[in-house]
Amino acid sequence: MLQIDGSRGEGGGQILRTSLALSMITGRPLQIQQIRAQRARPGLMRQHLTAVKAAAKVCGAETEGAELGSRTLTFRPGAVQAGQYSFDIGTAGSASLVLQTILPPLMIAGGASQLTLRGGTHNMHAPPFDFLAKAFLPLLARIGPRVQATLLRHGFYPAGGGEVAFAIQPASKLSPIELVDAGPVLRRQATAIVSRLPVHIAERELETIRRKLSLARHETSAHVVGSAGPGNAVMIEIERPEVTEVFTGFGRRGVPAEEVAAGVAGEAARYLAAGAPVGEHLADQLLLPLALAGGGRYRAIGPTPHATTNVETIRRFLEVAVEVEKVESDVCEIRLGTACG
Repeated sequence: MLQIDGSRGEGGGQILRTSLALSMITGRPLQIQQIRAQRARPGLMRQHLTAVKAAAKVCGAETEGAELGSRTLTFRPGAVQAGQYSFDIGTAGSASLVLQTILPPLMIAGGASQLTLRGGTHNMHAPPFDFLAKAFLPLLARIGPRVQATLLRHGFYPAGGGEVAFAIQPASKLSPIELVDAGPVLRRQATAIVSRLPVHIAERELETIRRKLSLARHETSAHVVGSAGPGNAVMIEIERPEVTEVFTGFGRRGVPAEEVAAGVAGEAARYLAAGAPVGEHLADQLLLPLALAGGGRYRAIGPTPHATTNVETIRRFLEVAVEVEKVESDVCEIRLGTACG
């Protein structure tokens, strides 16, 4: 049984999610200890427990320690089964992070799957739905699997109540991709959404972004959306020939709208100045699909501790070379498999 130390590197939930995904794919049983040891509230939170239960359902696994607050988990996977699945986190925990756990095995399964997830759709410290739909899934389609994502209802912290659906068409063979040259910016778009909050919050955010990034008014839009509770998010899309990046900021009680917008505008400005095609969060998301494809190469901002921890976790399961080389002060090149050396 493979022993995984959940306190390594950034010591968060990514070790759990990647380990579960690769356990399902490789059939290797594992035990994870010190789960999320470096977080303020270590152990399995609701969204992590949902990910464990979802993984167990998808492959008929036997588990020990699958309970709230548990810091040790034993997971003995069975065969991955494509099918129709529905999971409810029960809180505002991120639906995207549950998807991150079970999508890798389902995207190479023997048939198509339908997946419905309920919880948070726009969460801090997690990929929001728009990032998945516009940045990650189009690149995943180039690797092979095709995933149609549908946002049925927004879910913000702390009320949750969001719902997303995914139609997963797996690929029998995954293909490496390369993203080295950024290319010209083809389109920029800033979108601010509010639910059960005054629309002037979104308008103030967009005014700040127009000023900081020199966007025209037609490149920004504000929307009122429905959800179970109040929430606010502002997103900046930057489209290039081979990749669309999405940067997101979230409104928080006591934080002015202008400050929220300035933060996400700063992330977008950093990305544009670096001249790399891939942002730091997308860089992390691409690691596992390309490792499963056996190769790939891309340039990205970073690397972040999140990404380097993910690399080390992948190496525990797969015999694929992964190299991370700093090529500029704020840019690294990540090479996998045949692209190494």
